[in-house]
Amino acid sequence: MAKRRGRLGEPSLPKEQMKKSILVIAGEHSGDMHAARVVHALKERQANLTFWGIGGDDLRAEGIDLLHDAKEMAVLGFAEVLAKYSFFKGVFNEVLAEVEKRKPDAALLVDYPGFNLRLAKQLKKRGIKVLYYICPQVWAWNRERIPKMATIIDRLMVIFPFETDVFKDVNLTVDFVGHPLVADLREFRDAPGESLLWGGEKKIALLPGSRKQEIKHILPVLLRTAREMEKSRPDISFLVAVPQRQLPLAEHIFEKTKAAPGNATIVAGQAREVLKQADAAFVASGTATLEAALLHCPTVLVYKTAAFNYWLGKRLIRVPHLGIVNIVTGRDIMPERIQQHMRPMELAATIDPLMNDTPERKVMLDHFRELEHLLGTGRPSDHVADIILEEIG
Repeated sequence: MAKRRGRLGEPSLPKEQMKKSILVIAGEHSGDMHAARVVHALKERQANLTFWGIGGDDLRAEGIDLLHDAKEMAVLGFAEVLAKYSFFKGVFNEVLAEVEKRKPDAALLVDYPGFNLRLAKQLKKRGIKVLYYICPQVWAWNRERIPKMATIIDRLMVIFPFETDVFKDVNLTVDFVGHPLVADLREFRDAPGESLLWGGEKKIALLPGSRKQEIKHILPVLLRTAREMEKSRPDISFLVAVPQRQLPLAEHIFEKTKAAPGNATIVAGQAREVLKQADAAFVASGTATLEAALLHCPTVLVYKTAAFNYWLGKRLIRVPHLGIVNIVTGRDIMPERIQQHMRPMELAATIDPLMNDTPERKVMLDHFRELEHLLGTGRPSDHVADIILEEIG
């Protein structure tokens, strides 16, 4: 069969050797990191691929052509989204205009559901194959979206094993690829540790969250709890781990709390190292509770918010547990102390058996090892890359 010829009569590349274009959208820091690993794995497997879209430093380091930086896209809360509505609308339209020009062979959409699910609908209309990595948590708060997702996504790659069952009643191919934290934290757990300023033999980590409102509601209660624990354990010490950007706020709360513990220090940007070294921890609900489990740190999940937010959340969230460790395993592995149950005396009593050599501590650590096995082995980015190559041919 004759080869197609270029405009000047030169033979053009066979179709299978032509560059294939992949649109990548990662609107948050974590999504940027996960997307970059997939792009790296794809480049290792196949050279005739080009990437463009939205991402951050990690995707930029992989050489992707970025239309916008993920830092511009990261917002929290309905009010912030509303304030930047015109910006997001402009970005959305810009992406679609580029789609019309570049005609990508596929789109890799990573998490970021508020933007990506709307984009998926428009991409599908234009005949672009939509591959979605890291499932929006529709199983927790909006199951009505499940049938809609099946009509706008060609393949969904999920990081929790139970998520495949969530979509069992719709016509959508769903692959469990494993959780990216498993390999990361196994390596971190086995690596040499850093020196931290623990002030006593018994080490307790306090992680009050990463957002301003979380820290404002949770940290004062954890500090009062630590003070209660000091009364019966003179050998106890505490490290409060917060993101670097929240250090001034944490220091301000510490100074204003009258019942602050005497043997506590605030550290910034070292949450994983703190969890790795701690005998036990109080951790605000979120990804950090999963990190604590994978670092084998016995943990009590805590959460407190404004009364209205709690009332609204109770009506929207449709899972029996708040913590992802308990959701994945379907059991009460990690104690959850939320809102009115987040009281110093109750918290101190809950963590006491977990920080000592007790049957309760051993059972929790055994469950954490089972959880690690449930979340998969190997590197999810490799699995995702193989699926993308299978889909684009």
